Amino acid sequence: MTIRTAIPADLPALAAVEAACFPPAEAASKQALADRLAVYPNHFWLLEEDGLLISFINGLVTDEAFLRDAMYADASLHSEAGAWQMIFGVNTLPAYRRQGRAARLLERVIADAKAQGRKGCVLTCKAKLLSYYEKFGFQNEGVSKSTHGGAVWHDMRLQF
Repeated sequence: MTIRTAIPADLPALAAVEAACFPPAEAASKQALADRLAVYPNHFWLLEEDGLLISFINGLVTDEAFLRDAMYADASLHSEAGAWQMIFGVNTLPAYRRQGRAARLLERVIADAKAQGRKGCVLTCKAKLLSYYEKFGFQNEGVSKSTHGGAVWHDMRLQF
């Protein structure tokens, strides 16, 4: 198992994993992923096994305290010196879930955000995943203003 940041050549694998993990209304398009990769490839963490992309996490950095829907589509909102690491998705291929891979990757993202001097990490999740993220220290801040993909999301924050 290896963890690394992304390069442009990872785009096809990233798009395939994204499509396997989210319904179409919530999944990032291949173009959105390409736009993100062009601006902040070092904020894509990839977990691979034997050369196969199993899981990835990505998100921009910003001084804004909450994850807004516009951030998913507009990579220019990234600010490398920003205070908060946003997490857009914790994507793990279905066949590899519930085996600790996503946890290992999330721990790396958290450690890197701390090492980079961020205030913390922010994500939104559905109610069924609240307890999962709470295990990592994220606090539920209530129902989000996000309407991404037509779903109900909860704002979650891990402050260092």
